[in-house]
Amino acid sequence: MTRRPLAEQLRPGSFEEFIGQGHLLGDGKPLSPASLGNGCSSMILYGPPGTGKTTLARLISACTGFAFETLSAVVDGIGDVRKVVQRATARGGTTLLFVDEVHRFNKSQQDAFLPHIESGLLILVGATTENPSFSLNNALLSRVHVHVLRGLEDSDLEKILNRALNYIINDSGLNISLEDNARQWLIDVADGDGRRLLNLLDGVVVNSLDNSERLISIKDLKSSAGTSVRRFDKNGDQFYDLISAFHKSIRGSDANAALYWLARLLDGGTPADYISRRLIRIASEDIGNADPRALEISLNAAEAYNRLGSPEGDLALAQATCYLAISAKSNAVYRAFNQAREDVKRYGSAEVPNHLRNAPTKLAKQEGHGAEYRYAHDEEGGYAAGEKYFPGKMPAKKYYKPVDRGLEKKIADKIRQLEAMDLLGRRRDGS
Repeated sequence: MTRRPLAEQLRPGSFEEFIGQGHLLGDGKPLSPASLGNGCSSMILYGPPGTGKTTLARLISACTGFAFETLSAVVDGIGDVRKVVQRATARGGTTLLFVDEVHRFNKSQQDAFLPHIESGLLILVGATTENPSFSLNNALLSRVHVHVLRGLEDSDLEKILNRALNYIINDSGLNISLEDNARQWLIDVADGDGRRLLNLLDGVVVNSLDNSERLISIKDLKSSAGTSVRRFDKNGDQFYDLISAFHKSIRGSDANAALYWLARLLDGGTPADYISRRLIRIASEDIGNADPRALEISLNAAEAYNRLGSPEGDLALAQATCYLAISAKSNAVYRAFNQAREDVKRYGSAEVPNHLRNAPTKLAKQEGHGAEYRYAHDEEGGYAAGEKYFPGKMPAKKYYKPVDRGLEKKIADKIRQLEAMDLLGRRRDGS
């Protein structure tokens, strides 16, 4: 006997039953029944799993009165799109086409919708968990509105849970209830995903069919759920948002927040080598020479993890995270290198001055390569004051400007000392 999942049994049949997304469905909002009364335009529903994208598409179709067709980009292809277009043409009028996981269609498949959207034959409602700005082509994006759905609040999940329990009791005769701490555990593990909450509850219900009266504990839920982690997509926006929060917390010298985001990343299954590479990048980009030890500690943490693995190696990443967060910060090297790159583009293949060229052969020496080069170690203080190292047709630049923090404060003093020696050297030779 086929049994529909609880999430499908409880799918809202009206806007009144829909829970969450008040910023889109409230009075005067773009997807409220009143706003949809005169029809709608093509749109993309973008948000995490279990927030109601499929249900909304069905409700929009019912509210507008358009014929409803559905495709899934996971299993359907361009041939299926053509069949939908043929049926819509034969039917006449406008058809609302819901495409789940629309980001999985490639560029040419996405382009197939364009003429039919423009003619009004199709209103496209696409659902995606990935940022449309990256996953959809510009031609399609220019013809749709993007509506962002949010993960469900705990209060929303509480309403869904209460509705589900009432439905189970009334529909099946099972007198099931949850311990208070089990209710909160279920809401926490659902992590903003209504479908996940219902699937977890459904598993317990299936295991309770032979027991008409039962109080569900956390142990029961965990046994039914198996291994379960927080909502996390290693290829989606949430992953990059977490990495961004981790990086910016270290840059902002908040070790506690950085540790939290590190724990979130590890909990979600982020590869340790990715985190290690980010720590190494931070050590050069945001700390630089203000504390050169940061780079060494980041490299050591990466090596420690490679030797130990998880969970022992996680602590090495945490140690490096804390050190980088509290280190003196400087992006002087980062900024200087970017400016140098820009000048490479600006000045092209500027020739190396003769005195800086290598002279390994007799011909090179005859051409003047290396002539008049001043060997710094033979100069007073080990510095060839006033010597020029940039291409002859390019003005000397000052890319690197150390900050007044950490070791760079001393580096700045050294640079000022060298600049004073340069000035004195130029006065002596009249340049």
